[in-house]
Amino acid sequence: MGPQAIKNGMEDDPTLMSGGNYIKEGLDSAKSTCLFFSPASQDECGVLASALELFKQNKVNLIHIESRSSARIPGAYEFMVECAPGGNLGAVVDNLKKSSEYFSIISRNHKNNKGTVPWFPHRIRELDRFANQILSYGSELDADHPGFTDPVYRARRKYFADLAYNYKHGEQLPRVDYTAEETDTWGKVFRQLVDLYPTHACKEFNHVFPLLIENCGYREDNIPQLEDISNFLKDSTGFTLRPVAGLLSSRDFLAGLAFRVFHSTQYIRHPSMPLYTPEPDVCHELLGHVPLFADPVFAQFSQEIGLASLGAPDDYVEKLATCYWFTVEFGLCRQDGQVKAFGAGLLSSFGELKYCLSDKPELRPFDPPKTALQAYPITEYQPIYYVAESFDDAKEKMIKYAQTIPRDFGVRYNPYTQSVEILDSKPQIQELFNELSHDINFLSDVVQKIGM
Repeated sequence: MGPQAIKNGMEDDPTLMSGGNYIKEGLDSAKSTCLFFSPASQDECGVLASALELFKQNKVNLIHIESRSSARIPGAYEFMVECAPGGNLGAVVDNLKKSSEYFSIISRNHKNNKGTVPWFPHRIRELDRFANQILSYGSELDADHPGFTDPVYRARRKYFADLAYNYKHGEQLPRVDYTAEETDTWGKVFRQLVDLYPTHACKEFNHVFPLLIENCGYREDNIPQLEDISNFLKDSTGFTLRPVAGLLSSRDFLAGLAFRVFHSTQYIRHPSMPLYTPEPDVCHELLGHVPLFADPVFAQFSQEIGLASLGAPDDYVEKLATCYWFTVEFGLCRQDGQVKAFGAGLLSSFGELKYCLSDKPELRPFDPPKTALQAYPITEYQPIYYVAESFDDAKEKMIKYAQTIPRDFGVRYNPYTQSVEILDSKPQIQELFNELSHDINFLSDVVQKIGM
């Protein structure tokens, strides 16, 4: 669930279409700190025991200990220890730094620890660690929510929240028996939007949407299941869906994109206002977001935003979130001399989809350094939209912008292990160059064989 846009008081179509308010950071109950270190004396016996004695002496409790071969120092090994809050962690850090050839700190509590890299998941299963740390909504509704005084709707929302809370990576996505009332609400939104897609949506969206109808049960009388859609996306681009109960912080939501995981709601808006929702719902996720995650270039563009966010300072995460807002949520692009919509907030809102292609808003070229600083309203239609020349162009611009983020390391997604590799040493870079050289030689051989 990405940035949230709340459309209040819009008479023609007061639909909120977006994916989550993650411009501000949420409170995090998991304040653990991870230390990564490779001892300078690799051949000494009891190196780990000596390190553990440091934690004991300084009353620092450990949640997890892991040892592995070092990717940074050939022939060496390194340890990862996850520390619980409390104790004199500073003393431990000072001593380990002195005795380690490599040392780094990654912490969810980075704001209070200078020199600490903000924590981010390294393996796809680690998304479990923050999936339930939502900012708002879930089963709790604000007083101005259309369903606030409806006990049946509130109970239904708790049901959906419980499904998401209990989900763990690797499990089958929960299937839902939607009620006739919920399906009717979906149908009202579906019917309006499908009439606009052929003329207003980008060609990539219009290519994928019929495939979703054919393969995933997209119909006005049926709300598709996340499991079916996730399997379709995985076959197309490697993207998968994951249920979420409410709005995630910017850092956590973008981290999911780095693994090609999109956090999706399953609940639907209140039936009393089918063209309004104060938070992202299944209409927004499945009609707005899902189709383009099946497009290879758009999928890579989305992942680049996620990778750029990993370990980035808070102010840069906010800038990346703003770029996300003006692309994945409210982006426009040029195709065959015309402007088309590709943002989910537009493709799931009948009123704003018409408005964004009228002569009322201001259009500007997508330029990440400038776009990232643009303020925007969340309670009305956007006065400014950014236009990408193509998905490829937007992707290359995001990659270039990511290079300006102050990080002492690079990150690379490994699709074989579904993990993120931290690149911060010469041996790693040399190994990567060797891999690329092999790929270039392979491609050269294929070019010769096919006579290009």
